[in-house]
Order: sequence, then structure tokens, then C-alpha cells
Amino acid sequence: MTDSKVALVTGATRGIGEEIARELARRGCFVLVGARELARGDAVAAQIRESGGRAAAIALDVTDASTITAAAAAIRHDPGRLDILVNNAGIAGRHWPEGVSMDEVRRRGAPSVARLEDVRAVFETNVFGVIAVTQAMLPVLREAPAGRIVNVSSSLGSLTFVTDPAYTRRLIGGVAYAPSKSALNAVTVAFAQELEPTRIKVNAACPGYTATALNGFSGTRTVAEAARAPVWLAMLDDDGPTGTLCDDRGVVPW
Repeated sequence: MTDSKVALVTGATRGIGEEIARELARRGCFVLVGARELARGDAVAAQIRESGGRAAAIALDVTDASTITAAAAAIRHDPGRLDILVNNAGIAGRHWPEGVSMDEVRRRGAPSVARLEDVRAVFETNVFGVIAVTQAMLPVLREAPAGRIVNVSSSLGSLTFVTDPAYTRRLIGGVAYAPSKSALNAVTVAFAQELEPTRIKVNAACPGYTATALNGFSGTRTVAEAARAPVWLAMLDDDGPTGTLCDDRGVVPW
């Protein structure tokens, strides 16, 4: 068992998740790089170690119950503790053929024409996957001196924002991605309320419109900027908040 804080980051082989993993390692955590493809996770973990951090890859597909169960058992065995869970894995929708513009992707994902199987797939990863991973990791998180759960959400999940005509991005969330993040926000509150009597804090983080593969690299923020809020919430001290949605400037309205 390590004496350092242990952090599990799902979907940590690229984009925001990878940067969160790197930053938590820089802050002294032993980072478990959650990866659907273990070889990719091994590569990220190796790079973190080469930079002086401590990390190991762990096979974890948030839509596959068998890998979730196996990951929880592996963590219980070695390193034997878990202090931080960052539920970062998420998808925006189905993977469109290369060359399809983001405007076309949004058109195909409009509420009136979106395919129900595509909506289900988004919720399976963005909502049900978070619930499943959190439930599986809670027994070991409960043993931590100060457990932290961070769900990577989006301002598109803020009903306050998307119903404001002045919010310039309010029409791009479709019927799958934005509603899945609204549901994730509600899930965050539910877990925070249940765990309020414990030492575990549960918050949602808004990374902002970040240039990643999820949006065809059309975002305006870097992954380093996007990682600020999730890392801050992961490293909260005892007087930090719980049951909130925050970006790197503070609380975001639900």
C-alpha cells in the first residue's frame, strides 16, 4: 500500500483526462490511468513516470461491468487504497466519418432527427457509466481519509445557461450530449447528498469548451486550462464544497 494519495481517472488516455492524470501526478498522487485499450494506458503511464510522476495503467471500460468489477478488485489488492475518483470518460455522440463537419454532426444530432440508439450510447457512457464506476469504487473510497469524487460535466448541462438566449453555445448540445450532462449533474447531487455525512466530497467540474477529439478540436481552451477545475476539486481540503458544479472561476449555476 502506498502512502500517497491514489487517484483513478477514467478515459485518461487522451485529451482532458490525460492532462488531469498528468497534473494529479505532478501534485504527488499515484495515478491509475483508466483505459479501454490497456496499451494506450500503459503508454500514458510510462510518459508520466518518465516525467518523474508515479502512474500505472488499469483496464477500464465504463460501459463494461466486468472491467469495472475487475478494476475495483485490482485496486483493492494493489495499491490497496483510493482517495480520488475522476469520472472523466465521456462521448459526444456517435463517431462520424472523417471529413464530416461539426455543423453537420450537430445537424444530424438535432432532437427531431437524432437516432435513439445514439442517444442511448451517450447516456450509457456519460451517465450510467459514472454511476456504475462510482458504486464499484465507493467501498475503497469510504476508507480514504478524505475521499474525493469529481464528475467531468459541461456548461451545456447547465439548464440556467442553455435557456439563456445570450448564451452563445446553447443550441449545440442536441438531445444527447447536453441532456446527458444535465443528468450527470443531478447524479452528482444525489451522490453528494447521500455521502454528506462522510468524509467524501462529490462535485461536478466544467472544463470549458476545450479543443479535443470530442469536438473535432474546435474548442477554444487548452487541455491544461480544462484540467484546472477537475484537479482543484480532486484536491479539495476539508472545508471545500460538495454537491456543486464548478469551473476554474467558481460555481456554475445548475
